[in-house]
Amino acid sequence: MACVYDGGVVLGADGRVSVGNYISNRSSNKIAPLAERVFLLRSGSAPDAQIVSDHVSFYVHNLEAEQQLPMSVETVAKLVMQINYQNKDNLIGALIIAGYDEEKKGQVFGCPIGGTLSNEKWAVDGSGSTFIWGYCDAAYRDNFTRAEAEAFVEEGVALAMSSDCSSGGCIRLVTVNSEGAHHKYINGSQAPKFQDELNVPGPATGGMILG
Repeated sequence: MACVYDGGVVLGADGRVSVGNYISNRSSNKIAPLAERVFLLRSGSAPDAQIVSDHVSFYVHNLEAEQQLPMSVETVAKLVMQINYQNKDNLIGALIIAGYDEEKKGQVFGCPIGGTLSNEKWAVDGSGSTFIWGYCDAAYRDNFTRAEAEAFVEEGVALAMSSDCSSGGCIRLVTVNSEGAHHKYINGSQAPKFQDELNVPGPATGGMILG
């Protein structure tokens, strides 16, 4: 999920990648850089979303080198949309593009499966997003501070993790503003707990007696 605040944007994602009932990765980084201050949140088919981010990142770096100017968030988002739409029959990738530029400041774009592009104040996607639409509607405000926006995203991802078996592991946050990108990692054991979730016990400190 991602949201806009007064000085920029905050992106957040869990770390779990699953194949059916099998969890193939519990600490995957689903936040991919497309430019210095533009990032892509990946959900859906991991290979499909990854190939889109790789292609867009390649185009962005080439265009920025040619023009000697940073690309706007909207231009990067439209590149993602074009690739997603032109390959809509083959790709299963629900994507969120968020970042900061000097012209329009913080921006969030949703690009779901099929290639639609929508500019929003906040956006959620992925299997866990179904469970947190009500939370996001009720909790989001236009005048968030950076700390409030980070808390909103962290709690939203944690709520999705508590309800969705395909979401879990760690939480990663990226805050993007005029100063650049700021990364934060939250271990799964330190993430907020909801719905009577139990903390995972640590390793035993004593010995074991058999017999």
